[in-house]
Amino acid sequence: MRSDNNLKSYLNLHLIVFIWGFTAVLGELISIRDASLVWYRMGLAALFLAAYIVLAKKSFRLPLRALRNLVLVGLLIAIHWIFFFRAIDVSNVSVTLAMFSTGAFFASILEPIFYKRKMLWYEILFGLIIIACLCLIMNVEIKYLEGMICALFSVFVGVMFTIFNGKLIQQHDSTVISLYEFLSGFFFVSLYLLYDGRFSAGFFQLSVHDWFYLVLLSSVCTAYAFTASVNIMKRLSPYTVMLTTNLEPVYGIFLAYLIIGDSERMSVPFYIVSGIILATVIANGVVKNYYRKKENKI
Repeated sequence: MRSDNNLKSYLNLHLIVFIWGFTAVLGELISIRDASLVWYRMGLAALFLAAYIVLAKKSFRLPLRALRNLVLVGLLIAIHWIFFFRAIDVSNVSVTLAMFSTGAFFASILEPIFYKRKMLWYEILFGLIIIACLCLIMNVEIKYLEGMICALFSVFVGVMFTIFNGKLIQQHDSTVISLYEFLSGFFFVSLYLLYDGRFSAGFFQLSVHDWFYLVLLSSVCTAYAFTASVNIMKRLSPYTVMLTTNLEPVYGIFLAYLIIGDSERMSVPFYIVSGIILATVIANGVVKNYYRKKENKI
């Protein structure tokens, strides 16, 4: 019975990673861009999460200290998404998702700093390989340089809020935490849009096409995918989750080419180097798992 539950969880995990890969495609299909898109995404996702919390009869209460921390994390999430969609806007989905393969590399550098542990030799080696691959991609696809820089900054900020979120999720309900983070990010983005003079009658006049994709993005790709991923992490090992999550760029690049078409076609060297980055990230997980098992046997 347990093996059946694990198989079901594993298949659900692949579905969630597939949904995450679809997020970038939706960002390209929606006509509004950058901060405006993030404003709608965070606002609608907060509404969906609030409705879920009410239906699940959970408490909205959190300690004041946790709420203060969530304000910062919400700001980081907003910045992460703004630069994510900005990268798609100035380059394309394939380039953006290829850069997102570097998330594990940034985590391998930042985690030892924040958690005060020794940096491992193989993390440094794999990190150098990824840096070399990034240099090759930037040289091959130089016309997308701005998009690559935006995507890399988005990944960096994303790893930062993931690290900060790690301890909060252990102490409090993840759905409630996400609600306050989305509300915080929504507030900061609102201030920016207000300062930039974006709010006007035209800002709220979206096509049926945009509303459909926005609801899909905020409900399925944001609110649902997050809550479902947390439940799956309770049943599968972190190693399995990490390796499967690395397939997000693969799914996303495939979907982008399938749905958007020739504008997503990249050069052959781009796909080769992107594959090397993905293989390096997976190798990092395999080696890490090997040494963890070895230490447990001692």
